[in-house]
Amino acid sequence: MPSNQSPLGALPARFRRPRVLIIGCGDVGMRVVRAMGARVQWMALTSSPDRVPALRQAGVRPLLGNLDRPVTLHRLAGLADRVLYLAPPPTEGWSDPRILQATHALRRRNSPRALVYGSTTGVYGDCQGQWVTEERVLAPQTPRAQRRVHAEAAVRTWGKATGTPVSVLRIPGIYAPDRVGGTPKTRLQKGTPVLQADDDVYTNHIHAEDLAAACWRALWKGAPQRVYNVCDDTRLKMGDYFDLAADLYGLPRPPRVPRGTAVEQLPVMLLTFMSESRRINNNRMKAELGLKLRYPDVSTGLVSSPDGV
Repeated sequence: MPSNQSPLGALPARFRRPRVLIIGCGDVGMRVVRAMGARVQWMALTSSPDRVPALRQAGVRPLLGNLDRPVTLHRLAGLADRVLYLAPPPTEGWSDPRILQATHALRRRNSPRALVYGSTTGVYGDCQGQWVTEERVLAPQTPRAQRRVHAEAAVRTWGKATGTPVSVLRIPGIYAPDRVGGTPKTRLQKGTPVLQADDDVYTNHIHAEDLAAACWRALWKGAPQRVYNVCDDTRLKMGDYFDLAADLYGLPRPPRVPRGTAVEQLPVMLLTFMSESRRINNNRMKAELGLKLRYPDVSTGLVSSPDGV
């Protein structure tokens, strides 16, 4: 018998499948798992024991650990071939210690063959409605966006140091009818106002199913230390987006107000989104990742059924 042949015969297929670890396995992470099924061995880091049964039922091996407690992350070392990182930064501060802790743990043994980091288009700041490619200089205007800038730099530096190809996905507003808060229907039902046309800003979107597909493709096709804008082809200002949604749902269109009135009526977080205008270019995503959007614009995505049809 050849020296390189196992006396037990060929290994079962489950031992030959690549191992993919999801850090931050929420709605989008679970969509990736459902779409790709048993092609790989799935693992997910979770800080909640309550999530363990649901992960197991989905065919995912749960790993209990907390990104805010580095001592719980040691078992991540050398565990996965590829890593999908979708965990958010902390809600305070100007940096993201979580990504530092996670990449430090991953580096303790053989580093993964690829890592995909989910960021946000908020890192570009206000572009006054201009077209935005991945080459644009970053100009974060909020602590939340600054934390993402820090995380992007940290993970790309780690990738260069370890030789791990890192893909950064800059993601706008994620929507889907079967996602919690995934459509503007609730806001429309409340009659929340939007900006009048002269004050309005461009907004960008990606259907959760298309985002899941982009994550998967980046894990296998992403170029080393490469940034990708992940958005659909919709080119609407925010008020027009809500008007379109209202028409699709058979609801009244929202009232239009000047910016000064909006400042008095709307919460700070919503006003933040209404203060930044940009049109995101997705050419690199299509050309390099080869992603064909299932929902190229919100007019189809907003009325897609829960099973994505």
